[in-house]
Amino acid sequence: MSTDTPTATDSPRALTVNPGLPDRIFLAWAKASGAIVLVVMLGVGGYLAVRATDALSTAGLSFLTTETWNPDGGRGQFGIAAVLIGTVLIGGIAVVLAVPLALASALYISEYAPRQLRRTLVSMVDLMAAVPSVVYGVWGFKLLQYQLTGVARWLSDYFGWIPLFKVNGADPTNPLTPPLVYTASSLMAGVVVGFMITPIMCSIMREVFDQAPAGEREGAYALGSTRWGMIRSVVLPFGRGGIIGGTMLGLGRALGETISVYLILSMNFDIQPHVLQSGGSAVAPLIALRYGDSTDFSVSALMAAGLSLFVLTLAVNFAAAAVVARSRSGASS
Repeated sequence: MSTDTPTATDSPRALTVNPGLPDRIFLAWAKASGAIVLVVMLGVGGYLAVRATDALSTAGLSFLTTETWNPDGGRGQFGIAAVLIGTVLIGGIAVVLAVPLALASALYISEYAPRQLRRTLVSMVDLMAAVPSVVYGVWGFKLLQYQLTGVARWLSDYFGWIPLFKVNGADPTNPLTPPLVYTASSLMAGVVVGFMITPIMCSIMREVFDQAPAGEREGAYALGSTRWGMIRSVVLPFGRGGIIGGTMLGLGRALGETISVYLILSMNFDIQPHVLQSGGSAVAPLIALRYGDSTDFSVSALMAAGLSLFVLTLAVNFAAAAVVARSRSGASS
């Protein structure tokens, strides 16, 4: 019996991969698509920065601290302090409303809904995400805000001692206080935007929940866990990245929402921390309101406001990406 023995000339053989033409085409297409997205994003940011140069060089740091908006008045007469705070308030209200609704809907669709009903619910949620924002805006302007004046009055009457819920000019002891003091407020705009971003957040959360490992689900049941116990110990921890990612994506859309906020909000340019009081401000509606009749310098100021919103949205998305990447679902995807 003979055995092969290695000789001095033996060496590890290099393994080469020769992908076929379809794989090479797909790889090139994927790389080109990613590069195009990056170029478009840099192009948008660069265009805004170039157009905003005149306004930013004139205003300086006062652009971040000035409340009023009168670009043609010169230095110190225009800034984003009021509109930026209003944008964050409306986005915060929208997220506070949307997260519980989206999370509960996603859990019901992925864990509780009968199989025959699940596909219908998924289609309905996706359809709601495709509804144009102007439809939500008209619905909020014509119907919802007048239905919510009772809730706003109740919050003002019982929680008006909190500065956020205080309404100047409203008398809790006077039941005849006109409801118009509670309409066109940041709360009304935030509620409408919250309903608008809920379907998007729900879709992302549901897709991540569906990817929870089946073995861990079965293991939880084998140890005697209830369905809610399994969800709490397996699905929610695994889906943390999807919850955060969906929330931040919804927040990004809420910060940049224009038409629905423009239709509902009564614009003013003072810092308005009272979310129940009529009047407020936001960056995107400001641009829509003032762009048509602006001078060249005013357009530069609006571009500077748009650049601030662009940077804010990028910061939110990058922070969300960093958190998602550390989660199980984010790392696996």
